[in-house]
Amino acid sequence: MPRPRSPRLTRERIIECAIEIVDAEGLDALSTRRLATELDVQAPSLYNHFATKEEILDGVADALFEQVDLSMLGRRPWPAALREWARGYRRVLVAHPNVVPIVARGPGRRPAQLRVDNAVYGALVDAGWPPAYATRIGALMRYLVTGSALGSFALGFPDDPSLYRESYPHLADAHRLRQHQAEVDEGAFELGLATIIAGLEKTFAELRPAASGKAR
Repeated sequence: MPRPRSPRLTRERIIECAIEIVDAEGLDALSTRRLATELDVQAPSLYNHFATKEEILDGVADALFEQVDLSMLGRRPWPAALREWARGYRRVLVAHPNVVPIVARGPGRRPAQLRVDNAVYGALVDAGWPPAYATRIGALMRYLVTGSALGSFALGFPDDPSLYRESYPHLADAHRLRQHQAEVDEGAFELGLATIIAGLEKTFAELRPAASGKAR
């Protein structure tokens, strides 16, 4: 019997396969040769859709940003909107931690990531933040979200009590962290987010009288 034809090769199919490889084995496992093998095509076929591996990586990162919810920006008060957006952004990245190093480089020419940055910046400026502050807040939120999604703090500690007992007495309970990974990692993110929002609200209140004075 003739061999069944492979499904038609598309950008979306290439990106989906690339995400699967990176999720399972990390960025170093991704190559055009590996992609071609997994997709059952010849490597040159990929170049009809992506000129370089870097373009594929950009497509992988952008596919994640397509999943980031922006509906609250400009619709809810900026503190609540920023909080809700950051949580959703982190959920997307936590599901694909191996992709985070690509995301952390910045948007480059990625349309979806640029749309996210545009929406966040625009919502902050429309809410009354000076443009320079809106830029810094966007950077700050990226640092918080990508940093918290890059890896687990709790899983970084081996669950061996003897490792800590004598040499690191202040870490005597560190071997228990793995058992409480979600509580530790999500709790740390939420604490950081709450602290940042509270500080920003204070700064925003301090800036408003100055802005009113200039207006007069």
